[in-house]
This record gives sequence, structure tokens and C-alpha cells, in this order.
Amino acid sequence: MGTIYQSIEILSKEKGIDKQIVLDAVKDAVLAAARKQFRTNEELGADLDPQTGAIHIYAIYKVVETVSDPEREMSVEQARQYDPAAEPGSEIRLPRPTDVLGRISAQTARQVILQKVREAEREIIYQEYVGRIGELVTGTVKRMEGPDLIVDLGKTEARLPKKEQSKLDNYAVGDRIRCVIKGVEKSGKNAGLTVSRAAPELVMRLFEQEVPEIYDGTVVIKACAREAGERTKIAVWSRDRDVDCVGACVGMKGMRVQSIIRELRGEKIDIIQYSDDPVTFATNALSPAKISRVTILDPVEKHMEVIVDDSQLSLAIGKKGQNVRLCAKLLGWKIDIKSEEEKRQEVESAMAALVVPGASVTALIEHGLSQELAASLEGAGVTTVEQLGSMTPEELEAIPGIDRKAVEEIQFAVNAYYAQFEEALGVSSDIHGATTAVVEAGLLQAEEGAHSEPEAAQPTALEPVGPEESPAAGVAEPEVPSNSSEFGTIEER
Repeated sequence: MGTIYQSIEILSKEKGIDKQIVLDAVKDAVLAAARKQFRTNEELGADLDPQTGAIHIYAIYKVVETVSDPEREMSVEQARQYDPAAEPGSEIRLPRPTDVLGRISAQTARQVILQKVREAEREIIYQEYVGRIGELVTGTVKRMEGPDLIVDLGKTEARLPKKEQSKLDNYAVGDRIRCVIKGVEKSGKNAGLTVSRAAPELVMRLFEQEVPEIYDGTVVIKACAREAGERTKIAVWSRDRDVDCVGACVGMKGMRVQSIIRELRGEKIDIIQYSDDPVTFATNALSPAKISRVTILDPVEKHMEVIVDDSQLSLAIGKKGQNVRLCAKLLGWKIDIKSEEEKRQEVESAMAALVVPGASVTALIEHGLSQELAASLEGAGVTTVEQLGSMTPEELEAIPGIDRKAVEEIQFAVNAYYAQFEEALGVSSDIHGATTAVVEAGLLQAEEGAHSEPEAAQPTALEPVGPEESPAAGVAEPEVPSNSSEFGTIEER
């Protein structure tokens, strides 16, 4: 027993625990063993003799005038048999033998000591690592527990669960491993330190190490989205207009990003230039696909619609939706991707639902058609707007009282009539071709020289306006920066 202090000091140094914590653990362990041995409800206490190292166990009684609990209280007369100066409120300590504690009691004491020491270790680990979540650490694979890896970080061990491993990783015992701290728990099933190689923070920390401009704050990582083992998109922004943020991350001949790709076992990395404008940012983030236009549907709920050419749809969506899924994570927006054909069909369906079937030609009077022309058309049997829209200019001129100038007036009125449905749908002029599809081929078959443009700025059915001529309000067509096409998508070369 004389060496118990030495054992406590050695244990406290090995575990990095305060010596007093170990002393308290020993006392608690001895008391637990004593309660199991004596099978009593007495209040027990323990002391450790600093001279001899012996542990003393005693029962504690409280001195009272009237005894209500004989196992914990003692009358004044009884107490004065042990201590003549005993008064109500004082305590009497009666020693209990320790030599009767057998092997089972010693085993109980050992378990209690180990549990207390383990709890103290977890508390120390928690206090040390709770503020280091997301930090990059380097360790050694110590052992494997099923699909999980146990990583030795020097001071402590950390668990690398299967779900936090990249599918491209393949480690053996003794291999060096770089990962980020995912979390730390003091108790429960996942008590201890958890590390990850699948978290986006790993890519961010690797870029901070490889790119000096990020380390000194010139280039800032704004967002990162990752599907471990497959693809990562990282958005960067430069505080200095003279510093190319994408080029800085790529490095000369791709040296910087290639070292990160090697660390991630060949995972593809897209480096995106960040923009405060969500339209521009979405256009950059969906690279390498070419975007026709982006429309903000709901800025509060962060919902946008992206239109691409039919040939670019599969590229924009990506394999199993990976490209658009990563883009949505990067932006924090809900993204709907549609092809030009899908959008055209959607607009046609919506227009067909809004347009009143069989509308009388007199409805065009509100849109610039004179009453005389309306009467002439009805007199010739042309009674609906749909019927009028299906007629060619030659057929219109064959009606008595209608000349070339009257045909132009009719064309303008028909276009103005259908334009009101465009406004109701919020459809921009860059999809005017969908509107003219409702006005069937009749008025579109005119020869180029036969009709002059109307004076108003209203688009006509004869000359549908394309997206490059009249971009829609709220629809941007930002050019992808030249460095994005050169460096934006980095794959294994």
C-alpha cells in the first residue's frame, strides 16, 4: 500500500489527468467495493493516509437528539461513548475493516477506477478538441474495428467511421492519414473523437495549405459542396482584382490542384468563381455546361429556373444528377433545369390554357383594330381570332375593303392580343417563338418585303425576337469567364 501514491502519480502522468481526479477515483472505488461487501445502508467514507498509503474506511453517523434512522444517526449519549465532546449536529466516524474486502470487491474497485479515469480522459479530450471542429489533423491508422478505422493522433485516438470515408480510400494499419475533426462527444455511443475524410472541410483545409493566397486572405473560399470519391465544387473569390482566384487555386500547370487531387485519390474538383449575383454564380457553378438563361422564380424561398440548350441538358444535370445537385448545395438554392424544348412546350400549354377559345374578332378592337375592319372580317365569315390568325396575307387582301395597310393593322392587333397572355404568364420576349406557335402558320408566311414593322416597340408575329436581341427582365445571360473554361474543371490528366 505504500506505493499507491507512486502508482497514482504514474497513472495521472500517462493519461494526462490531474492527480486529485485519480485519488478521488480510488476513494470512490474503495467505497463501492465496501458497500458491496458490507451490504449496509450506512453512509461510508474513505481516506488515504499520505504517510503509509493505507486506505481507511469508516461509517459516518450524525449526532441528533432523537434518532429516526439508526443506520445514519446516533443519539448524544451513544456519541459521547466515542467522543466525549460530541454535540447535536456533529459527526461520529466509526472505522470499518478493510482486510475483509476480497477478490470480488477488488475487481469492483478496479472497474470503478477505470470508469472514472476514462470519464476524466473524455472530459479532457472534449475540452481540447471541442473548439477545433473542422481542423486538419494527421495521424496513423492504428487498427480496424469492422468497417471503421481507429486513427492514432498522438495524444488520443479517433474513430473514422465507414460513412466518413471516401470510396476511393484504401488504408492499411500503419498508413499515414490526413483527415478533419468531425465531432467530439463526452458520453454515449459515439463518445470520443470522430474524424472524417468525406467532409467538404477536408478539401477546404487542403486548399488553405496548398494555396498561399488563401492562407494570407487574398483569396477567400466562399462555399464548398462535395460528394466524396466522385466530385467536389469549390467557390472562391479574390479580394484583389489583380489576383485571379481560380488561377491561383489551380497553380502553374495545375500543380496546386493536382497535389490535392492526389491526396483525394483522383477525386474530380471544379473550381468556381464566386459571385454575389445568384444568376452569375449559378451560371459559373453549372460549368462545364453552357447555360442559355437563368430566371429567379422566388428570391425569398431561393428558387431559380435554368434553361439550357437541348444538347446541354444531360451535361448540366450530370451523371445521376450529380452536377446540378452539387450546384444546388453550393448556392443554397433550389434549381430547376429545363431544356429549350421543354420550356417551349410548357409555355405553349400555359398559353393554350389562358387563351379564350373561339374569341370573337371584336376582341381585337381593344388592341388597335378598327371597327370597320372588324365588321369587314365578320362580313367575310372570319368571326374568331384563331381563324384570323390562320389566314395568309393574300387571303386577307382578297376580302373586300382590306388592303396591304389593313393587313398590317390586323397583324399588329393579333400580336397585341396574344401579348397580354405573355404578360399574365410572366413570359419574356426571348420565348416569343412559343407565343407565335399559338398563332399558327398563317400570318408567318408573309414575304419579307410585303409588310413593314409597326411603329410601336411591341414584337410582331412576323419577326419573333430571339434571346440575344431582347433578354427578359430578371433573366441574365452572363458570359462564363475565360479562366473558368480554362481552369474551372480540373480532372485527372
